[in-house]
Amino acid sequence: MSGGTRRFESDSLPETLPIFPLTGALLLPHARLPLNIFEPRYLSMVTAALGQGRFMGMIQPKKAPSDPVPDDAAVYETGCAGRITSFAETDDGRFLITLLGVCRFRIARELDRVAGYRRIVPNFAPFASDLDHDSGAAGDRKRLVRAVRGYFALRSIDGDWNAINEASDEALVTSLAMICPFEPREKQALLECGGVTERAALLTALMEMAVHEAEATARAGKH
Repeated sequence: MSGGTRRFESDSLPETLPIFPLTGALLLPHARLPLNIFEPRYLSMVTAALGQGRFMGMIQPKKAPSDPVPDDAAVYETGCAGRITSFAETDDGRFLITLLGVCRFRIARELDRVAGYRRIVPNFAPFASDLDHDSGAAGDRKRLVRAVRGYFALRSIDGDWNAINEASDEALVTSLAMICPFEPREKQALLECGGVTERAALLTALMEMAVHEAEATARAGKH
């Protein structure tokens, strides 16, 4: 679950931002995302970021996933900027990094590529509240936890129920949104939610719907 994080001010956010388009990867403010970097363009991006404030932006391509993501792939307008908080280089030249989510952004405009990676001018203003921890409630937390139990059973996910029960609403909702194997468009919807309350409601709906559809399919298969 998410823990205590450094407090950022709006004037510490970068004016330009390298972006890493990655399907299905969700970074949210105050959460940590581990990444295995191996493509040359993104190795260059991380190297540059380490010398320039350590910021990079996670964003999803709009179309079906492909590997590697094309240089000119259309991406969603909204992503999340993170700061590299840990870095290690492997014997085979990969980078293992951890990003701390800082603030979501909208793409104001895209800049020329550098060393193969993409850069943008980010607009952080619509998401300035991301710089503070969200004190909003998860709404019907009991219903959310019931939905989590059903969804985890469906997906054969082992849950740390002590951690789930003890987590704050923000930590619980953020962690669930990031780790659950939702479709990319569902991940994007979770990213764009207004806050904890809205994100918790969407999480509950997505998990309940997945369980309902699985049960309906199982019943249909018996006839």
